[in-house]
Amino acid sequence: MKTLFKSTLMLLLMLPMSFFAQESVSGVVSESASGLPVPGANVIVKGTTNGTVTDFDGNYTITNVQPGDVIVFSFLGFATQEIPYDGQTTINVQLDEDAATLEEVVLIGYGSTSEQDATGSVEKVSSESFNKGAVVSPEQLLSGKSAGVRITPGGGAPGEGGQIRIRGGSSLSGNNDPLIVVDGIPLDQRGVQGVRNQLNSINPNEIEDFVILKDAAATSIYGSRASNGVILITTKTGKKNSPLRLEYDLKVSAGQIIDKVDNLDAQEFRALIESTPGTDPNLLGEYDTDWQDEIYQTSIGAIHNLTASQGFDNFSYRVNYNHTSQTGVLKTDVYERNALNIALNQDLFDNHLKLALTTKGIVDENRFADQGAIGAAVAFDPTQPVYDEDLPFGGYFEHNTMSNDQVIPQLQATRNPLALLETLDGRGKTMRNITNLNAEYKFHFLPELKFNVNAGFDYAENEGHNYRPRYAAGNGLYIQGREYTQEYSGINRNTLLDFYFTYKTELEALDTEMDLTAGHSYQEFYIENNNEYTVADDPGYRVEPSVINRNALESYFARASFDIANKYLISGSVRRDGSSRFGADNKWSTFPSASVGWKIHNEEFLLNSNTLSQLKLRAGYGVTGNQEIGINYGYMGIYSPSVGPARYQFGNQFYNTLRPEEFDADLKWEELQTYNVGVDFGFFNNRLSGTVEAYYRETEDLLATVPVPAGANLSDLLVTNVGETVSKGVEVGLNGTLIQKEDFNWDMNYNITFQDLEITRLSLGENPDFFIPQGGISGGVGNNIQIWKEGYDPSTFFVFRQVYNEAGQPIEGAYADVNGDNEITEADKVPYKKANPDYFMGFTNTLNYKNLDFSFTFRGSFGNYMYNNTQSGNGFVTAGTVTPQDYYSNLNSNVLESNFVNNQLFSDYYIQKADFVKLDNISLGYLFPGEKVDFRTSLTATNLWTITDYDGLDPEISNGIDNNFYPRSTSVVLGLNLIF
Repeated sequence: MKTLFKSTLMLLLMLPMSFFAQESVSGVVSESASGLPVPGANVIVKGTTNGTVTDFDGNYTITNVQPGDVIVFSFLGFATQEIPYDGQTTINVQLDEDAATLEEVVLIGYGSTSEQDATGSVEKVSSESFNKGAVVSPEQLLSGKSAGVRITPGGGAPGEGGQIRIRGGSSLSGNNDPLIVVDGIPLDQRGVQGVRNQLNSINPNEIEDFVILKDAAATSIYGSRASNGVILITTKTGKKNSPLRLEYDLKVSAGQIIDKVDNLDAQEFRALIESTPGTDPNLLGEYDTDWQDEIYQTSIGAIHNLTASQGFDNFSYRVNYNHTSQTGVLKTDVYERNALNIALNQDLFDNHLKLALTTKGIVDENRFADQGAIGAAVAFDPTQPVYDEDLPFGGYFEHNTMSNDQVIPQLQATRNPLALLETLDGRGKTMRNITNLNAEYKFHFLPELKFNVNAGFDYAENEGHNYRPRYAAGNGLYIQGREYTQEYSGINRNTLLDFYFTYKTELEALDTEMDLTAGHSYQEFYIENNNEYTVADDPGYRVEPSVINRNALESYFARASFDIANKYLISGSVRRDGSSRFGADNKWSTFPSASVGWKIHNEEFLLNSNTLSQLKLRAGYGVTGNQEIGINYGYMGIYSPSVGPARYQFGNQFYNTLRPEEFDADLKWEELQTYNVGVDFGFFNNRLSGTVEAYYRETEDLLATVPVPAGANLSDLLVTNVGETVSKGVEVGLNGTLIQKEDFNWDMNYNITFQDLEITRLSLGENPDFFIPQGGISGGVGNNIQIWKEGYDPSTFFVFRQVYNEAGQPIEGAYADVNGDNEITEADKVPYKKANPDYFMGFTNTLNYKNLDFSFTFRGSFGNYMYNNTQSGNGFVTAGTVTPQDYYSNLNSNVLESNFVNNQLFSDYYIQKADFVKLDNISLGYLFPGEKVDFRTSLTATNLWTITDYDGLDPEISNGIDNNFYPRSTSVVLGLNLIF
């Protein structure tokens, strides 16, 4: 409208003299190399805001052009062209690739490089390759797109994040998540309290690209936090010399669960109870209730994005408002986000000073459902009704008994699943701001030298409550008849100040390009949380004091890179980190790296090849660290005050106490050494390109929580440095343009990763049989199904080997006598299978025909196993029939196959193969170009289809234990996008 108004006003004022002078011009902008159209290219009259952008087919029309004007054609990655206008009605332009521009496309931490000059394992995933649909959490955009990166979606809760693993992780008790850097700010790896996923604060619609740093040669510039890889997220900004652009994007979604836990229905349950000796069928009801149907619903959601952007010669801006609202498939579960994203860029002093400001203001609101209802729906008697107005539980049926002439709930019975959901008012609100100001100054007297300052903060405040009314039977902490409220609040503060110099120059005498970086970084993290519980008739029964957690990291870093004769690459970096989490003797550590590369395609014997367009060999070595151990002062003796009922009684008086905590004065960093070799290749002008990499990693001084001898410390468990792990793998990534025509394109991406992780040392002693139980399961108190043991993957299961009869049926209580002592004891348990896959893959295809686009993504995982705890916990007769009260619990349908009467929790019968292939994402879209408005509509389906032999709810659960899992939904998304 602004352009139209200005041009109309000028037309009225100058009509007599310009009637024959003002013209319009149209044409097509295409690539000179391929002849393909360039959509989104900027076409602007130089020195004005009169301009437009090309449509999907590269077409443009620009009006109010006068003879003598200069029309500027520009697009990222191509050389800008300026063409004088002398009255022609058609101007077709072919843009040449700008080699200088294309080289500066990959961030590597405190700088950038080109893909062909990178010597470390670096991969960029741009917005064109992202997964489509109603994406709430940013990591969903990346799933299946990169070799070596495995993203396991969380449960189906709205806004729930996924687990990100780069090359499998490297720690045991330490954090295995990668370091996430958003617009230059490293996020706190512990997350932000009060939210389902801290990455939800980053609007997926505003992400320009991800850059994944995988090996130590690429990550060691981040030193102590880089053992598990680094993901750099860059958000969108305005473009220079671009006209005002308004965009509205809407995505409406609906989802349903695709499967339920296979339980006995009411008829099967009645038959089992009636046929089981010692049971009383009179305790059963007369109903046929599917409790899983009662707690699940169709989820609905909507994502709105309204964006304005514009660019001038030395200033650009982008403003985005986002509103996201989504309900869960579990009733009462709701997520809502309101966010404002602003990006400002200003060039001053003839482009010698560049200022960039990004700020993200987010209000994240949740109503949290009681996920205990999922397990309750699996276990509740299907012959009982949902409601009973005659009982004093708010109209809900509950298993009950009499006490002092009052009806009270059976204390050990499962609670009514729907009542658990509908009687809980659990709400939380988090207000967060992530702001970063970057200043880059190019020295006037030495333009090759630049000084960068990066100042940022990530600040969040949260508050919320959990409330259950007096009548609720399932109030969690207190017996029925006592109303309780939990109120909580907290602060997360993350402040950053970086400054560094970069010096890039060409040493002509040596035919070498040199790139040097050196700088300093300081980052401080502060967490405060408060909890207060109040109970009706007993105010202040339990009050939790404020808990403050604070630590800081100071760093010095440097990097040097050399490109010799555009053929030979040498790069090295070093970072010196000091952490407040370790004592004086271990506070500082150094993390070096070195890497080399050989651009073979630039050698004389390949320089004129018509087939091979790229061939580069590279190798690297580096050391990184891990300080995320979950505690801040594990190296020093501290005392914790008692809270609530944890007080000591003298007579009738209760006194607070101070409790000494366990500590290890020699606690220090985990250190990870990585060796990496890779080859990058491209054929036929890179229409077929790819990467093959192999890596080997050793983690030393492994941080783990281990048992210690009685009296050796102040606890029987201690976080200390105890061992080593070794991981290795091979990654293959392929990209292909299978068809490249004027009206039709077909692009393909395939990646596959083979990996292996093994604990090579664990105990402080030399006992080869030492192990640490892991992986808690339901069905008993303190039971674990996994094991940490030398020679095995950390996700290995620890079980008895089941014995079967001739018909292939498991024999209850019959296990293999592994040690041959003629009795079955704990000594006969063996490590067996593992939850981590042997290999996993992603496969994406994108097709475009004129204005029609179609894409789909498959993911697969192979060699991984699952412990089916839904079967083992409820898949035997006495799980539902032997109780001290007068009620029965439902059973898993597997009981009809196994015929187990008593629990067989540690039988390998429940370790099941969980290979899968998923059709993760499929999308169809069409663009309707217009003179004033471009309109695009799309239809997307997610989590559409799974091929697996696993018997449980979902073969993809991060810890390998299937129990009380929040089911993921299959969603259908309608998208509408308008560009003005």
